Amino acid sequence: MDIDVRGPRFGAAVTTAVLAVVLITASGGLLAWQALCFAAGALLGVPHSPYGWLFRTAVRPRLGPPAELESPAAPRFAQGVGLAFALLGLIGYVAGPAWLGVAATACALAAAFLNAVFGYCLGCEMYLLLRRVTPRRP
Repeated sequence: MDIDVRGPRFGAAVTTAVLAVVLITASGGLLAWQALCFAAGALLGVPHSPYGWLFRTAVRPRLGPPAELESPAAPRFAQGVGLAFALLGLIGYVAGPAWLGVAATACALAAAFLNAVFGYCLGCEMYLLLRRVTPRRP
């Protein structure tokens, strides 16, 4: 079932704010929350993540019908990429080195910002590129 393209973009906006606070405060706990959100999006699908639920229940009812829909596969893959960066960041903040936490969080923040502000999803583009270069099974 296709999803409203505004949902992942809303989630990216919330993620941008959360990751900015993580960088300012070096909060491993807040980054752990974000990692759980990424994990839910990757494992259950973006609409079933906490930010997807918030969009579906509080934001979407106040908007008109979506102008376009998209397959959930690419945003779900992007959540997995975000999870990988969040886990790297957690390792850096919790066990060190601290620069790893900052760098991984900053990379995830940059990707979320691009999606939230410009609608350009780096993880989705990675997914599409991998689909093009991966041989298809007969």
